[in-house]
Amino acid sequence: MPVVETAAGSIWIEDNRRDSSALPTLMIHGAGGSHLHFPPEVRHLPEANAVVPDLSAHGDSPGAGHATIAAYAADMIALLNALHIDQAIVMGHSMGGAIALTLALDYPQRVCGLILMSTGAKLSVHSDILSGITTEFMQVAKTIIDWQWHVNADKDLREVIGYKTLIGTPAQIVYNDYMACNIFDVRQRLSEIHIPTLIIGGTLDKLTPPKYSEYLHQHIADSKLALIEDGAHMVAQEQPHVVAGVIREWLLEFP
Repeated sequence: MPVVETAAGSIWIEDNRRDSSALPTLMIHGAGGSHLHFPPEVRHLPEANAVVPDLSAHGDSPGAGHATIAAYAADMIALLNALHIDQAIVMGHSMGGAIALTLALDYPQRVCGLILMSTGAKLSVHSDILSGITTEFMQVAKTIIDWQWHVNADKDLREVIGYKTLIGTPAQIVYNDYMACNIFDVRQRLSEIHIPTLIIGGTLDKLTPPKYSEYLHQHIADSKLALIEDGAHMVAQEQPHVVAGVIREWLLEFP
C-alpha cells in the first residue's frame, strides 16, 4: 500500500477505493492504534470506498505524531489534498472520532458526512493512564486493553490488534495522543454540525460509555444512533459483521 507525500509529511494509507465516481470514506483510527483498529469487514466495504491512513508516527506512517487533535485534523486535510479529494465522509473511532468532529467543524467544506464510533464530544482520560504511560508503559498498556475489549473477546485478536499494536507505538506518542484527547472538548459546538451523521457505540464500552454516544445524538441534528448490544470500546473488531452492516445500511441511504 502506498505512502502518500503530503504537505504535512508522509502518510501511509490502505486505499480501498474502487469507484472513482463515488464519495470516499476517510477512516481514522484512535489513540495508540493503526488502520488495523478497523476490521477488514469495515475497511473493505464496497459502499465505503475507503481510504484508511495510519496517523503520523502510528503503524507504518513516519513522523513525530502530535499533541493536539487539531494538528491531526490538519494532517488529514493535507492527505485529502494530496489525493485530490474535495469532499469525503469521515469516520473516526475514539480519538479518530475527535479528529472527525474537528474536521467537520473547522473544515466544513471538506466533510459531507460523519460516522462517529466509540467516541464523544469530550474525551476525558483517566488520571492513572496519563500518569503511568511514560513510567510504566507495559503495565498501563495492559490496563488500556482490559478497558478497551470485552472480557469474552477473541484472545488472539485482542493480543495482536490490541496489545501488540499499542506497545508497538512509542510510549511518548501514546501519551501525547491521550493528552490530546484529555483536552478535547467540542460540546458547545455540536449545533454547528448539519450533515448526515451516524453514531455507533457499545452498550458495555468502559472508555466512552453509551452516554457519550447519546449526548452526540441529542446535540447533532438529524443524527442516527446505533448502540451495539454487548459492544465494548473495540466494538468493530468484536462484532465486525454487525458494525459493517450498520455502516453499509447508512451509506446506502446517504443523500
